[in-house]
Amino acid sequence: MEDFATYILEEKELSGKMVIANKLSKKVGIFFDKSIVLKAEIAKLFIEYMELDVDENEVLTAMLLCNCKKVENAQKMGKLETYAKEGAEYLSTLGFSKHFCKICEEVNRYSQSTPREKESDILEIVDQFTGLILNRVERDAFTTDEALVMLKERNLKYTDNRYLKLFEAFINELENITIKDVIEVPVIQKLVHLHNKEANVMAYISVLSTTYEDKISNAIMQNINKRTKEMLSTNIEENNQSEKSNVEKMKELVASESKKSNRALFSGDTAKKILNHQLKFKLEDEE
Repeated sequence: MEDFATYILEEKELSGKMVIANKLSKKVGIFFDKSIVLKAEIAKLFIEYMELDVDENEVLTAMLLCNCKKVENAQKMGKLETYAKEGAEYLSTLGFSKHFCKICEEVNRYSQSTPREKESDILEIVDQFTGLILNRVERDAFTTDEALVMLKERNLKYTDNRYLKLFEAFINELENITIKDVIEVPVIQKLVHLHNKEANVMAYISVLSTTYEDKISNAIMQNINKRTKEMLSTNIEENNQSEKSNVEKMKELVASESKKSNRALFSGDTAKKILNHQLKFKLEDEE
């Protein structure tokens, strides 16, 4: 009989993984709530949109399970510094590899595990950011802009998280990508709204997988296509400017040679034909 690790890793759909993790939480009492679903969604978008060189299946599974031994009010319960390591130890009993468990242990830095895995930096930054954009008992949620400032200036200020700048660029980019229900809403804002609106974990998973997964994917693809066209347009303009620059250099060369001799190297008409031919040839060649 296959172990739990094999079972959830072989499930490739994120929504399917979420359902499996939720069932495990009901059965054995591990921590799994709507915030974990949101973290996994953001991690998935980050990995895919920024084309990170990691095993997406492994990272998303780790994102769903790395907080498995977390408790409500972990700071008050004295678990803040130990739950990640305890979670990693528990996951090892479910058949997960040492590498996978190490990734999960390094969701925070209390165990001082080194060297850190690059996958752990993804878990860390998504975990921290998502915590900031959600309401807590002691404070209201931060906006995405405020959360990024908090990440840079407080939470991760003295760390060497390799994805910090890339994640900031990703969130800023995502703020310009909207999905439409009644009005246009940025993707992150919509995900948070659904988190706050849906009554429980399964309702949140269901609405994401059946209604918003395609909407978000389509919005992102439209943005990518738009950006691609903008880049191509910019490159064409730069090439045109380069060609103009080459023409100007040719003109300067002709003028310079004319001054060096008693007569022009080429007549004015001939020079123009050469320059026009040069430009036409290059454009056709590039096409």
